[in-house]
Amino acid sequence: MEHVGIIGFGNMGSVIAEQIKNEYSVIIFDKDKSKTINSRLKVLENVVDLVNNVDVVILAVKPQDFAPVLEEIKNYIGKKIVISIAAGITTTFIEKIIGDAKIIRTMPNLAARFGKGITWLCRGKNATDVDLNISEEIFNYLGKTFIIEEAMMNAATAVSGSGPGFYFALIENKPESEWEVIGVKRFIPELTFAAEALGFDKKTSNLAAELTYEGSFLTVKTGGLSAAELKKQVASKGGTTEAGLEVLLKTGSLIKAVEVAAKRAEELSR
Repeated sequence: MEHVGIIGFGNMGSVIAEQIKNEYSVIIFDKDKSKTINSRLKVLENVVDLVNNVDVVILAVKPQDFAPVLEEIKNYIGKKIVISIAAGITTTFIEKIIGDAKIIRTMPNLAARFGKGITWLCRGKNATDVDLNISEEIFNYLGKTFIIEEAMMNAATAVSGSGPGFYFALIENKPESEWEVIGVKRFIPELTFAAEALGFDKKTSNLAAELTYEGSFLTVKTGGLSAAELKKQVASKGGTTEAGLEVLLKTGSLIKAVEVAAKRAEELSR
């Protein structure tokens, strides 16, 4: 059993831990102790101790906290696999700070909490196919995985990372009886078209659109929050979803919204 350490125990960090805890030995850390105090998982007091006790490190901290965490752990990584879930943080950026580490970049989405999410994965220059496969096995417990080239990661962020926010906007203030019709008749076809326009092949585009809809529908149906609340939850200030939502609400075009979200992802990349 591999030992997996998760740095950052917010929304996605806690979801990953919950989905994999029965398959891996999971250790967690968050600088905000209130987030881990009630967890039944093993909690360590600092990131260096965590890194020294695991085989795989998952970085689930906010992009603004990323560089300081990398500086703290860079001398202790060695041959461990480092998996990032941060939007817009490139493998090159990470490698500049921690050197010849084996980096896997991922983009999971909201429905991972139900095991119905989508995760896109790519590898940095020092990671092997074996490292990528180990990482894919971990994220298979969150739902469907896609392995892509890093050049497509911004497009993937716009499609399945921001996609749920666009679906919630489309069904907001609509009766529940219309949610499925909007998803099947409008959201899936338009998101498929948008994904193809960004460079994905037709099969991947359609599958990603279908899975983004199914996960979003399940989230709003069973998650206990309204479409408006969920839309707000996924639309980080200044982020890709917020940029796309502005266009969607102004023009009504989901295709344009995805295009703008992808452009915003590119702007935020570092």
